[in-house]
Amino acid sequence: MAQTDYSIMEILQMDACTGCGLCADVCPAVLAAGDGRLSGVYRLSELRRIMRSRTGFLAIFFGSQTLTEEHLKLFSDTVFRCTLCGRCQQACPSGILLKNLWLSLRQDMVHCHAYPKKVDMIAENLAESHNVFDEDNKERAEWVEDMPAAPDHGYIKDQADVVYFTGCVSAYFPMAQTIPMALVEILDAAGVNFTLLGEDEWCCGFPMLGAGLRDRMEDLIDHNIKAVQARGAQKVIFSCPSCYQMWQEHYPREFEIYHVTQFVNELMVSGKLLLDDLSLTVTYHDPCDLGRGSGEYKAPRQVIRSIPGVKLVELAHNRENCLCCGGGGNLEMIDAELSADIARAKIDDILQTGAHAVVTACQQCVRTMTTYARRNKVSIEVMDITQLVQKAIAGKDRSDSG
Repeated sequence: MAQTDYSIMEILQMDACTGCGLCADVCPAVLAAGDGRLSGVYRLSELRRIMRSRTGFLAIFFGSQTLTEEHLKLFSDTVFRCTLCGRCQQACPSGILLKNLWLSLRQDMVHCHAYPKKVDMIAENLAESHNVFDEDNKERAEWVEDMPAAPDHGYIKDQADVVYFTGCVSAYFPMAQTIPMALVEILDAAGVNFTLLGEDEWCCGFPMLGAGLRDRMEDLIDHNIKAVQARGAQKVIFSCPSCYQMWQEHYPREFEIYHVTQFVNELMVSGKLLLDDLSLTVTYHDPCDLGRGSGEYKAPRQVIRSIPGVKLVELAHNRENCLCCGGGGNLEMIDAELSADIARAKIDDILQTGAHAVVTACQQCVRTMTTYARRNKVSIEVMDITQLVQKAIAGKDRSDSG
């Protein structure tokens, strides 16, 4: 494969690495697996060898050594065993935009036919079912039926001011479905005129990006844009940081887009959402795609601190230094054991705070941390920030909020 998978800037930045190893020191995969081949510094070194073997007279010397099928498959294994958390990029003293480079590298590996077979499954599921889990897309909003007082329209309207884009994980995983349930209750309490897209919502495309299938996202993007346009909405909100980041970076800017923490914070500030005392000590986990990915650290903390009686205790590793939960980058599909090992380090960090609960703002983080805690009998409550706010809605019967 030629260098067309990379931008000119990415090609230039490949040689900017000084080999300092700081990326390896903070990489959750390296720390969990004890394998330096999962580090950014190793990956860049190998990538440079491959790129040189493809270019000019250097191919005579390097081609037969570096572009064998076996070598590419071994290298690909390190490329996809990564959560794409972006901590390497945050630590890089040379300012290399490593996360974008890793996405281009994954696409390169796909074009070289050196990639995990789970990538084919992701591509097939999204092409056929429009969601990453190959579920019936007509069932995307069936979680509404499990709500005790759902309206007849099931929150699916022909026209609305705001569209709530649910995301695949929250739509289909029972453990995560309580998140959209909590959010629609918050929106109702604040009098927001909103709608779900139901079966008209397709995957945002983020799993394709992480799988190295960046060149196949256009149909998903076009469909979702048209679905929102058809509702006449001006605003789109997301409880999923990956969906939010995807729309922020890869969708045309036709609408105002908000992560739920930003939108709920505005509701609180404007006085549209009244909350009661909760008397709870929590810590907050910054989701990688919301924090390092989208630069949003302030809004979630403002929401938490605005709830009467809630005390926020910061993690030892917070904001741009927050430890990954292990659930990103399609890693669970590629190496579930490594994903769980990364989650272990996250849970250990949480337990050191002494908080009653860990609050995050991502359905995948909730799912990954909850799964690890349950399997290993760790006594810590994991909740999404929407669930925390739902518990505090003024006048609410606490028995309804779980």
